[in-house]
Amino acid sequence: MTTASPESATPSGELSHRQILTILIGLMMGMFLAALDQTIVGTAIRTISDDLHGLKLQAWVTTAYLITSTITTPIYGKLGDLYGRKKLFLFAITVFIIGSALCSFASSMYMLAAFRAVQGLGAGGLMTLVLAIIGDLVPPRERARYTGYFMAVFGTSSVLGPVVGGFFAQADSIFAIAGWRWVFLVNVPLGILALFVVNHTLHLEHTRRDARIDWWGAVCLVVGLVPLLTVAEQGREWGWGSGRSVAAYVIGAIGIVAFILVERAMGADALIPLRIFKIRAASVTIVASVIVGMAMFGGIVVLPQYMQIVHGASPMKSGFMMLPMVAGLMIAGIIAGQFSSRTGRIRGLPILGTAIGTVGLVLLWLFVGADTNLALVMTFMFILGFGLGNCMQPLTMIVQNAVPPQEIGVATSAATFFRQTGGTLGVAIFLSILFSTVGDNIGTAFKEESTTAAFRQAASDPAVLANPLNKGVIDALSGTSSSQSALGGVLDDSSVINKMNSVIAHPFKVGFADSMDLVFLCAACVMLVGFLVLLLMPHVELRSQSASQAVREASEEHQRGVKDDFALMGAEVSAGHLLDELPDERSSHEGDAEDDDRRPRT
Repeated sequence: MTTASPESATPSGELSHRQILTILIGLMMGMFLAALDQTIVGTAIRTISDDLHGLKLQAWVTTAYLITSTITTPIYGKLGDLYGRKKLFLFAITVFIIGSALCSFASSMYMLAAFRAVQGLGAGGLMTLVLAIIGDLVPPRERARYTGYFMAVFGTSSVLGPVVGGFFAQADSIFAIAGWRWVFLVNVPLGILALFVVNHTLHLEHTRRDARIDWWGAVCLVVGLVPLLTVAEQGREWGWGSGRSVAAYVIGAIGIVAFILVERAMGADALIPLRIFKIRAASVTIVASVIVGMAMFGGIVVLPQYMQIVHGASPMKSGFMMLPMVAGLMIAGIIAGQFSSRTGRIRGLPILGTAIGTVGLVLLWLFVGADTNLALVMTFMFILGFGLGNCMQPLTMIVQNAVPPQEIGVATSAATFFRQTGGTLGVAIFLSILFSTVGDNIGTAFKEESTTAAFRQAASDPAVLANPLNKGVIDALSGTSSSQSALGGVLDDSSVINKMNSVIAHPFKVGFADSMDLVFLCAACVMLVGFLVLLLMPHVELRSQSASQAVREASEEHQRGVKDDFALMGAEVSAGHLLDELPDERSSHEGDAEDDDRRPRT
C-alpha cells in the first residue's frame, strides 16, 4: 500500500493541507497531459487526415488510442496496489511522452494509429493513478475539498485543447515542422516537466504485497474488449450486421466470458476482483459509471459539432463556446466538494447530478435548432455541466470509500475503466445515430424550404449560382446532378456548408440540428436510466481517515496482536517449566507413607 513518508506526515500519519497541495502540483500535471490530449487531437484530426491522405481512416486513430488506454486502466490500478504508484506513474508519463514523439513522425494514417496506440498505453495510467494516489493520501471526507482543483484541470484542458489544436492545425509550419505535428510534440516538453515535478514532489513509500499477477485476466480482457471497441467505432462503416461485425461480437463475447472465469479463479489476486461487485455501493457506482459515461461523452461529443456546423464557428471559437458547460462543471464540483467535506454525505450528489443532467439534455432536445440563439444554447450547456459536475468526482469517491483501503487502486481503476468503456460506446452509438439520420433530415429540410420564396429567389440568382457549391446543390435538387454526391461531399467535409449562400445552406444546418436533437434525446434517456440506478445506492458515510493511515493502523494492530500472542506463548511456556519443577504431590505423600512404615513402632 502506498503511504506518505515519515518526514512528510503529521504525527497522526495524515498530510497537512500544504503538503497535499505540493503533491497535487505533480499529479495535476500528469492529469492535464491526458485531458489536454483528448481535446487537442480531436480538433486537429481532420487537418491531420487530409495531410496524410486518409480521411476515411481517421476513426482508426481514435480507436487505437481508446482501446489501449481503456484496457490498461485496470492493469495500472492492480499493479499500483501491488508494487506502488509513484514508479508506475512515472512509467506512464514516460510511455506517453514516447508515444507523443512517435506520433509527430507519422507518415501515414496507419502509422499514426499504431503510435497513438503506444500513446494510449501511457495515458491509461495517468488518470487512474492520480485518483488512486489522492485516495491513498487524503481521507474521503477531506478529499472533496480538492475537487475544485481537478475540475480546474478538466476545465482548462477543455478550453485550451480546441484553441491550441485549432492554432496548430491552421498553421502551415512552425520552426519548419508541419503545424499539426505540434499537436503531439507539445506533449514532450509538458511531459518532461511533469516527470521532473512528480519526481521531486511526490514522496511515497510502498510496502510490497506478495500476490500473483493476473496475466491471463489481462489477456482475456484484451481479447474481449479490442473487437467490441473496434466494432463500436467501425460498425457504422462496416455495417452492424456485416460478417466482420458479427465476428467481432462473437470474439468479444468469448473474451468477456473467459475474463469472468479467470477473475473468479484468481480470487483476491484478480485484475478486477469480483467480490467488489458484492459491495452494493461499489456495484451500483460501477453500473452508474457506465451509464453516465455513455450519456456524458455521447451527449457532449455533438456540442462542438453543433457550434461548428450549425453556427459556423471555427475550432478555436467553438472551444471558447464550451466555457459555460466547463463553468457548470467547476462550480458544481466545488459546491459538491464543500458540501460532502462538511457533512460527510455524498449519496445524494450523483443522484441530483443525473437529474439535473437529464433536464439539461431534455432542454437541448426541445429548444435547440438551426436558428436557436447561442445564449440560450449556452444556458442549457451550463445546466448540463452543472449536473455532470455533481457526478464525476462523487462517483469515484463513493467507490473508493466502499472498498477496503488495500484495494483502493483496483476500485478506482474499475470505476474509471467502466466509465471510459461507457464513454467509448456512447460516442460510437450516438455518432452512428447522428450520421445515419442526418441524410434523411437534410432531404426533408430541403423539401420544406425549396418551396419558400426566399429559396426560389436564391436558386435563380446568377450571383448565387456563380459559386460552384451553390450551383451543385441546386443542380442536385433539379435532378441535373447526383444528389447523393452532393450530400456525400457535405458529410465528408462539413466546412463547405459555411461557404455556401446562407439560404441554400440553411437546410443542411436544419438537418444536422434535427439529428443532433435526436442524439440529445437518446442521451437524456440514458442519463435518466443512470438516475434510476443511483436511487439504489445505499447510505454512504465518508471515512475521516485516509487509506494509507488505515493501512498503517491495521499493520500496527496486527503487529501488536503478534507481540501479544508471543507474550502469551512465553507465559504459557514459563508456567509449564514451573509446573515441571514442582514436586508431585502424590509422590510426596507416598514417600511420607514409606517413611512411616520404616519407623520402629512403639
